[in-house]
Amino acid sequence: MRQIRQSKKLSGVRYDVRGPILVEAQRLEAEGHRILKLNIGNTAPFGFQAPEAMVADMIHHLPASQGYSDSRGIYSARTAVMNYYQSHGLIDTRVDDVFIGNGVSELITMVLQAFLDDGNEILVPAPDYPLWTGAVTLSGGTPVHYRCDEENGWNPDLADIESKITENTHGIVIINPNNPTGAVYSEEIVKGLIDIARRHDLVVFADEIYEKILFDDAEHHHAATFAGDDVLCLTFSGLSKAYRVCGYRAGWLMISGPKELATDFIEGLTLIANMRMCANVPAQHAIQTALGGYQSIEELIVPGGRFYEQAALADRLLNEIPGVSNVKPKGALYCFPRLDPDVYAIDDDEAFVIDLLRAKKILVTHGTGFNWFEPDHFRLVTLPEAAMLEEAIGRIADFLATRR
Repeated sequence: MRQIRQSKKLSGVRYDVRGPILVEAQRLEAEGHRILKLNIGNTAPFGFQAPEAMVADMIHHLPASQGYSDSRGIYSARTAVMNYYQSHGLIDTRVDDVFIGNGVSELITMVLQAFLDDGNEILVPAPDYPLWTGAVTLSGGTPVHYRCDEENGWNPDLADIESKITENTHGIVIINPNNPTGAVYSEEIVKGLIDIARRHDLVVFADEIYEKILFDDAEHHHAATFAGDDVLCLTFSGLSKAYRVCGYRAGWLMISGPKELATDFIEGLTLIANMRMCANVPAQHAIQTALGGYQSIEELIVPGGRFYEQAALADRLLNEIPGVSNVKPKGALYCFPRLDPDVYAIDDDEAFVIDLLRAKKILVTHGTGFNWFEPDHFRLVTLPEAAMLEEAIGRIADFLATRR
């Protein structure tokens, strides 16, 4: 009998946030070990709960949620998203510009399948959220990684982007606030990215799922605001992070710019939306309540709030470890510390985090798993309460002491 093999389309596709390191963690759990999982931004296991009004509204609509909805999403959810962007200055947003999906992840995959032909190049930040790189590849495209500059607060290197544009470059991905670095881009940087897209006729893919998780004086700037009416901008966001409902899988896509030039693409996207029937209908009913109600996220991102205090604590503790440096996150839920190569000689950072896992029962994600260029970083989720974070980073410090 012949061997049944995976598709060749998966060659080079990785999602190391849940890759071999998680497999090893599950093996250790099966042996009876307790693993502290700091590899994924899943809020519920760390005691964060959805706003009660969202849950109540979803329950209220369950009897009416047993059938398929419009493939683009229920009208009330799409209207709420439209109103949200209009209230942020994007007054030309219409209901038909909005698609609801099973989280941003599904929408990213749908959009790239509708957009890419084999060999088309898409500029993707490094480090990135690895779904972008994987989805570009699966859709037949070629991800080209542009460098974000750690010494400049992890801001994108605009000159590096310019140097990597070819006649086959079709789009650019902007992740702001950034996962995994926690960077929040200034108005100048966002305008610079849009200017590059405008001059080179690129479509902008703006991943803004962390837009409400901002610390201190950080301010989020929607890419679509500067894209105007001459740069097609696809903006992605949702409820998972700011509203602590990762499992609901409720995200949205908003299309702005010269839509009259994108009718063929939008027709293809609608076809793919139809093929998957619709997004999870009960969770769609939470969107209007979430966007229109009290924004409880604001309690978490100010001094005294858990998101704020835990990010600050993790940053301080990491920087206290000899040979470790971390750029303080301005938003999101992560730290992306650097291990000085002169102190820690690491050739394989995946092997490094597996060794850490086995020795200290702490699960983090290696930096090359986010398509970073060198094996000298790892990502740490800052969701655990302070005592647990101190314990976890203390274990990491103890492990690193054996590797210097």
